[in-house]
Amino acid sequence: MIFETPEEFAAALPPIRAIAGLDFGDKTIGVAVSDTFLSVATPLDTIRRKKFGQDADALSAMIQPRAIAGLVLGLPRNMDGTEGPRCQKTRAFARNLSQRPDFADLPITFWDERLSTVAAERALLEADTSRRRRAEVIDHVAAGYILQGALDRLRHLRGA
Repeated sequence: MIFETPEEFAAALPPIRAIAGLDFGDKTIGVAVSDTFLSVATPLDTIRRKKFGQDADALSAMIQPRAIAGLVLGLPRNMDGTEGPRCQKTRAFARNLSQRPDFADLPITFWDERLSTVAAERALLEADTSRRRRAEVIDHVAAGYILQGALDRLRHLRGA
């Protein structure tokens, strides 16, 4: 089930279950998870993209043991807010996921990810992370930024 607004997504989430954030790219998918109270995002891992089926299987293997209740995909809008080809690819990936049996009942939404990779890169630089290590973790750290933004919005919607 794909929801366009955070309000619809929040209404579809079961209580006290974690959600996952995805930074979907051409070569990798960064994955982050929240705690069950939907307050803190934690970068988890990066999936090296192959074919859709293999990517979905790898994602399923990551989220099934964690009883993830929903997915937030970063939507890479242009700086002027319009949607380009990368947004179309992200939406197509979400549609394809929602048609698989292991994701069919999972609420999926999108979060504006403009500058999330820049923020992740800046944080890693401030932490004095080596170039090699930054390349290894940048995608799932960016997924953490995407997920944290969505979690903050969900918290605001709940009035907390």
